[in-house]
Amino acid sequence: MKKSKIVLVLVIIVIVVAFFAFDLSRFVSPDFLKQQQDSINTYYENNPWQTIFIYFLIYVVMAALSLPGAIWITLIGGAIFGVLVGSIVISFASSIGATLAFLVARFLLRDWVQDRFGNRLNAVNEGIEKDGAFYLFTLRMIPIFPFWLINLLMGLTKIRTWVFYVVSQIGMLTATVIYVNAGSQLAQIESLSGILSPGLLISLSLIGIFPLLAKKFIEFVNAKKVYRDYPKPESFDRNMVVIGAGSSGLVASYIAAAVKAKVTLIEKNRMGGDCLNTGCVPSKALIRSAKYMNNIKRAREFGIKSASAEFDFSDVMERIQSVIKQIEPHDSVERYTSLGVDVIQGEGKITSPYHVKVNGETLSTRNIVIAAGASPLVPPIPGIDDMGYWTSDNIWEIRKLPRRLVVLGGGPIGSELAQCFARFGTQVIQVEMLPRLLNREDVEISKMIKDRFVEEGIDVRLEHRATSFRRSGDSNVLVCDHKGEEVEIEFDNLLVALGRAPNTKGYGLEELGIPTTRSGTVEVNEFLQTKFPNIYVCGDAAGPYQFTHVGSHQAWFASVNALFGSFRKFKVDYSVIPWATFTEPEVARVGLNELEAKEKNVNYEVTIYNLDKLDRAIADQSAEGLVKVLTVPNKDRILGATIVGEHAGEMITEFVTAMRHGFGLNKILRTIHTYPTLSEANKYVAGEWKRAHAPQNVLAWLEKYHRWRLN
Repeated sequence: MKKSKIVLVLVIIVIVVAFFAFDLSRFVSPDFLKQQQDSINTYYENNPWQTIFIYFLIYVVMAALSLPGAIWITLIGGAIFGVLVGSIVISFASSIGATLAFLVARFLLRDWVQDRFGNRLNAVNEGIEKDGAFYLFTLRMIPIFPFWLINLLMGLTKIRTWVFYVVSQIGMLTATVIYVNAGSQLAQIESLSGILSPGLLISLSLIGIFPLLAKKFIEFVNAKKVYRDYPKPESFDRNMVVIGAGSSGLVASYIAAAVKAKVTLIEKNRMGGDCLNTGCVPSKALIRSAKYMNNIKRAREFGIKSASAEFDFSDVMERIQSVIKQIEPHDSVERYTSLGVDVIQGEGKITSPYHVKVNGETLSTRNIVIAAGASPLVPPIPGIDDMGYWTSDNIWEIRKLPRRLVVLGGGPIGSELAQCFARFGTQVIQVEMLPRLLNREDVEISKMIKDRFVEEGIDVRLEHRATSFRRSGDSNVLVCDHKGEEVEIEFDNLLVALGRAPNTKGYGLEELGIPTTRSGTVEVNEFLQTKFPNIYVCGDAAGPYQFTHVGSHQAWFASVNALFGSFRKFKVDYSVIPWATFTEPEVARVGLNELEAKEKNVNYEVTIYNLDKLDRAIADQSAEGLVKVLTVPNKDRILGATIVGEHAGEMITEFVTAMRHGFGLNKILRTIHTYPTLSEANKYVAGEWKRAHAPQNVLAWLEKYHRWRLN
């Protein structure tokens, strides 16, 4: 640290220590004012400029050093100088003091913070550079955070000093006047009856409602700014237009129709979206058929000497289509029309915050909900376009079982489909660039799945980064980098399963300047609003989770906020999000696992119950897996749970309920579970936790008591 910085730090420490050591805060308290009010007023009358200077200097020093008492010293200023003079003096003193605190933070810490956390602060720096003045003005107008904290944090950014001062001077003026006015009223109280004076009550009320009024004012200013180029129609054709008829769009339009709003749902492809047509439904149907084939292979484990099955893969795929057709009516145009939704099949494009164009017709709407979903992510690997690859979207069109299949990706989609095709007899090579399959799960969980895959004949290639594809005779070749060594893998067909990218192009976001995040999702606030407050986003296009059930969850917030946000808006709640990967064994989770707890520096305890001790699992020949629960150390509060095993996706619901409604393992332990069921494992893991937390001192005394009772 430079010598100048050391000197400044020492000076600040000396002043702050003196402030607290000598209890200097008593001189900026209401009690001191009341005791010395007459003397102060007399001195002010005789020496107005000296009084103003002394007060000004004290205020600047306190603000610059972020010392406590800013509110009281402001009130005192109002009591001494009155509203007009007090507002002028305090406005300049607070802005100068804030700027000095800003400069101190910048001088001492900014370079260190930017050097150490520069990569993580790129988004912050870009935002400050673009809209820093507006951000600061908003924070000054709406005191969500203490002003002293804003001073210090802004000093760590790259906002210009003169911008900080000017915006602070303007932004803090309204709050200053309100507090000074309240102080002038407090000075006039001479008895208990004065507490009920109209002037004081109005002043205190202004202090209480100022943040709300300021917030509404900022919202009004922001709305004027973003809607400047888009005139609002005098009337609207409908209350809401929903773009996308996947799970999120269907739920959003259903809710709107249920509360009798006029809603239009636009879908350019098939009703039901990815989940019904290319995702959840077909994959689970394929998993069920593949599991049946695997059970036949395991016949001896169930006491059957031999069993076999003949199948035509095209019949398996046709069964999947029949399952889709059985579910289709739930998501059909006819059903949603009967519910009161105006369904239009076509490609919708947002032309203004109030207009959507579809099939040559322009619809006017008060609100828009974007539920555009996502598409398979295909990386630009050299040669991949020549492979005629499949994704989770078009794999359902095939009717011939591939002989040698490379599955690129070790996440949930890749793992589920790799196991399915292997069980039908395909030679599957699963390629993953990371050291583990299902890398979001704990290490031992990933190992369980990998070991099971290897046991079933899948060639799992971890730490293999795909670098290129090429043709070699009658085969395709994938070239990988494996720990610096080039590896070639021959195959016939390729399935790309590297996740899904949000759909954000083609329906008007670019033209309206609606920004996206680094992860590719549409940028939304905690109410799922875009930069235009009447345009909402839910589902995969909004993130941060790409789960059907989360999209449906978000759809409630998007539709309710859109329709009733003028009265009350609801922040979307991601506090308890479950998910499952439907491999065999299944992997289901809610809340934190060990990996995330360590990343977030959360203290935890682990309790594990292995399913090889569970009666029903043994009877079903599925005694593989575990129930793993993280709790707060020495407290009955669940941080998260992971279940690996048969029907884990069903079993996890008990922990989801417990976390959502705030009860712990003691209550699960005291709940009767049907015997013999897999869900008993939840009770038994609670029993393991209870035994580990048994009060040993009490048990020792009880042992003595029972021994005494034997005599």
